[in-house]
Amino acid sequence: MSRASRRLRALPIRSRLALLVAAAVAFAVAAVSVTCWFIVRGKLYDELDNDLRSTVRGGVPYAAINEATHPCTTTVDDTSDGFDPHPNSTYYQIVQSNGTVCLFPSSAGKVTVTSDDKDVAKSPTYGQGILRNGTDNKGSSVRILTVPLQVSAPGGPQAVQDAALMVAVPLKNTDSTLNELALLLLLVSGIGALGAGAAGLAVARAGLRPVDRLAEAVEHVARTEDLSIRIPVEDESVDEVARLSRSFNSMTSSLASSRELQQQLIADAGHELRTPLTSLRTNIDLLTRSEETGRPIPPDDRKALMASVKAQMTELSSLIGDLQELSRSDSGPNGDKTVHVVALEDTVEAALRRARLRGPELTITADLQPWYVMAEPTALERAVVNILDNAVKFSPEGGTIDVVLADGVLTVRDHGPGIPAEDLPHVFDRFWRSPTARALPGSGLGLSIVARTVEQAGGQVTLGRADGGGTVATVLLPGAPEPPPELPTASGATRAE
Repeated sequence: MSRASRRLRALPIRSRLALLVAAAVAFAVAAVSVTCWFIVRGKLYDELDNDLRSTVRGGVPYAAINEATHPCTTTVDDTSDGFDPHPNSTYYQIVQSNGTVCLFPSSAGKVTVTSDDKDVAKSPTYGQGILRNGTDNKGSSVRILTVPLQVSAPGGPQAVQDAALMVAVPLKNTDSTLNELALLLLLVSGIGALGAGAAGLAVARAGLRPVDRLAEAVEHVARTEDLSIRIPVEDESVDEVARLSRSFNSMTSSLASSRELQQQLIADAGHELRTPLTSLRTNIDLLTRSEETGRPIPPDDRKALMASVKAQMTELSSLIGDLQELSRSDSGPNGDKTVHVVALEDTVEAALRRARLRGPELTITADLQPWYVMAEPTALERAVVNILDNAVKFSPEGGTIDVVLADGVLTVRDHGPGIPAEDLPHVFDRFWRSPTARALPGSGLGLSIVARTVEQAGGQVTLGRADGGGTVATVLLPGAPEPPPELPTASGATRAE
């Protein structure tokens, strides 16, 4: 990277935009000015050339040629009195093929001869002749037309052998006009560049004002961690800055919502952990005091106390496991888990085996049809186990639980007391427990885990009252009755076409 590039990158973006706009406009003005100068120059030279051609059109009278060539027997001496510049502004002279120059008495001076002029003198059929810039004997710039010499005659112009006519006009006025035009265009270009720089700076300030507001908002969030700030955006704005502002507002809204959920989770978790921890501390204090005072606890009370400690430890371990599961789910779609093609009927079968162990007095019927979904196997099995545990928990002794899997819809129906209608909107909330179930074991996170797992798999889960009493849980998961070809299943096997 060049030093100029590094310096440009070191400037604020507002200054860079102003410089770029000024440079672009200056380049455009310079290009237009140069083009204009060359066009005007071409037009002026065309006028001079037309005047020169009109001068020699029709040939030169014999008398004029005799007047010019009569004393012209040798090469003319520039310092001789016969060739002093005439006050007239046009140069007339005849050049012979050997380089001899003969001036007309009315010529304003002598024009320097080149080899091209001699070539025209040698070729009477040289056509329209040649046009060029040259100098006179004083060093002044002139525009020269050299054509084969012709004399006017009654039958039309006749060519003269080994001679050419040179006609020239001075370029002083033309060059002066072009120089004045160049100075004027240079002045206009400079004013245009300065104006472009000022306009570019104004445009940059106006265009970057929303960016300044965005930067101030970001700095405010970084300094105060206040996520309630929003950047005003017009509804009809569709430019990049508006999109960036909307994205920032959406990001801060998401962060604020996430922070609220996190704070709520911490508060709820602290509340739920307080109960088992308090019970554990009370029981351990009793055991410690018994040891310190030497007063043994009666065997039955000690047995009940140890059972309570064990139950509280189990509840505490379950709660911590549920919190870990929720934290992994909150890390994003599918978190860091590996998604496989999962045979849903096999997952339900594994969950049913665990449910039968937890409710041996219950009758659990199952009608499962093949269905394959894309999900994380362990999380999906835990979700199904949570649904079945909920059914086992609320089923009466000797009751029946019906499990059906058909066309990707899993239904679990129990015959318990059912869920009150006013509690249905809250069943999937974290740590929410029905007033009638608070005496039962559980952390209030099971159905939250179910809802999060099913949503990550692209499905839906609902819980409602069943006809005839009880509760029915419905899980709808997208999939197919057969696994996709050449895709690994949860067991690691592949299916070929």
